[in-house]
Amino acid sequence: MATLASSPPAVRWPQVAARHWVLLLGLAGVIIPSILSLGAGPWSEESGVHGPLVVATGIWLVIRRMPQIRALAEPGSLPLALGVLVPAILLYIFGRAYDFISVEIGALLLALLAVAYAYVGPKVLRLMWFPIFYLGFVIPLPGWVLDQVTAPLKLFVSEFVTGGLSLAGYPIARVGVTIYVAQYQLLVEDACAGLNSLISLAAIGLFYVYILRNTNWRYAMLLLALVIPIAILANCVRVTMLVLLTYYYGDAVAQGFLHEFAGMVTFTSALLFLFLVDALLTPVRNWLARPGDEAMT
Repeated sequence: MATLASSPPAVRWPQVAARHWVLLLGLAGVIIPSILSLGAGPWSEESGVHGPLVVATGIWLVIRRMPQIRALAEPGSLPLALGVLVPAILLYIFGRAYDFISVEIGALLLALLAVAYAYVGPKVLRLMWFPIFYLGFVIPLPGWVLDQVTAPLKLFVSEFVTGGLSLAGYPIARVGVTIYVAQYQLLVEDACAGLNSLISLAAIGLFYVYILRNTNWRYAMLLLALVIPIAILANCVRVTMLVLLTYYYGDAVAQGFLHEFAGMVTFTSALLFLFLVDALLTPVRNWLARPGDEAMT
């Protein structure tokens, strides 16, 4: 009589906590302050609104693979783990001492990766490559990176909006990233440039593709490539709305809309548009599917 392979026994978390309490206290001592710093800083800004969602869904991605993790787990090389952990801790101390949040969070994730390697080994890390990559979206981009990337995006968005509204007959002109409509002057700032919602949409879009479309990796790559133009188009719509609100209702109404509603509306619209594009491309998805394709596990 054939016997079914037995599943790993359930994890007894109280025993795990009692055995590794020193490690858990150490992790809590670095994770909690960093989470609080993220909550008071990047996560409170439009460019970091995806952070809490990435953390929650990233943890869920790990938990859902727990049986496979326990089946493949074997201790990694301790010298190699320490060789990564020690520099990561030093970087973490440096980033936290000098308020470099990008260095702090990047070093924290590297330290967690080293600890995970020491306990579960390289096979598990290879299995969990996507959650590891996905959690990298938690690292806030430095301000100088935002400035460099948003400069051409701001120019493109302002030129696109000005050209479109000019063809529609509106009295509009542009000098650089400054838009003049009637008697009003609007500056296309970083929040309108596209990068902020591009990062958020890329993170959530990546999660969506991995969960629902990873069995068709060719189509998954196509859908991910569409994230960038969708985000930029959504921000062009956003700036157009702000210009029209300013033209018809004045600067005070438009600025209130910008600070309270525009960011969330733009992100939600872009995400819904991604779902719509996915639905419309169903024939393409079926055509790109090949027998024997492997999922992006």
